[in-house]
Amino acid sequence: QDAGNHTLLGEFILSGLSSRPELQHLLFFTICFMYSMTLIGNLLICMATAHPTLHTPMYFFLRVLSFLDISTASVVVPKMLVNTLSEDRSISYLGCVTQLYCVVFLASMEWYLLAAMAYDRYVAVCHPLRYPAIMSTRACLSMVLLSCCSGQVVSVVQTAWVFTLPFCGPRRINYFFCDIPPLVLLSCADTSRYERQLISATVLVIFTPFCLILLSYTCIISSILRISSAESRHKTFSTCSSHLTVVTLYCASGTLIYLQPKSSNSQEAKKVLTSIYTTVIPTLNPLIYSLRNKEVKEVLIRGMAVLMKK
Repeated sequence: QDAGNHTLLGEFILSGLSSRPELQHLLFFTICFMYSMTLIGNLLICMATAHPTLHTPMYFFLRVLSFLDISTASVVVPKMLVNTLSEDRSISYLGCVTQLYCVVFLASMEWYLLAAMAYDRYVAVCHPLRYPAIMSTRACLSMVLLSCCSGQVVSVVQTAWVFTLPFCGPRRINYFFCDIPPLVLLSCADTSRYERQLISATVLVIFTPFCLILLSYTCIISSILRISSAESRHKTFSTCSSHLTVVTLYCASGTLIYLQPKSSNSQEAKKVLTSIYTTVIPTLNPLIYSLRNKEVKEVLIRGMAVLMKK
């Protein structure tokens, strides 16, 4: 079917990660491998953190983060894999709306969850005696629910605004999934006001949680520096280093994708950055947390040993 037919049917065409035919099979197997690692790694983290010895707020938040990583990858990657080997790269109007809504919801919720995780580390380091009272089960569930509601609001507003724009001509999205920037480029209306609103929303979703994270870690580092023992300082900081690494990865990629001016970053470069955000980082998260966390490693090793005996 050609572009005109897709326009009449209310469908969009995804250009994919690359238009070069010789790269399609390599991309397919690479993405498939990364997706498999994302599923396996995050499922292992979910199972490990459900162990009775790891029933603490930090591991509860980590389990939710792993679930979000699986969900984000699953919203984007399967369709991307199909399109990599298929000539028909169409996606229905409803499918595009659903994909955009889910991506924005999950990404927004992830950022607010990372802020909640930073607050958890702040209380653990700066107020250890009050930690059980402050980070109660009810408080943890409330933080996750608040992250969910915040992500929901952001997603509904952004998705509604994007799909009220008039799309003119062939609905060919120069991207591998339905995301806000490439959809805005399809509009024949003046989008300057919407682009300013998008920057404001990005600041709200990324930089507001980031400022809370930065404030938490400023207090954490200040407390660590007051510890007299070098060994204790290292041990205390090691409990925060995994989370800090993940925040840095998310912030760097998210900022480059959504806050770069059009003239300074091509659409092809944004595709690469977004593929890192949606496929590489969810794969790295389990490695970062398991390799840097002795308790998680011990549970995983014990679990593997039990499976091997069976």
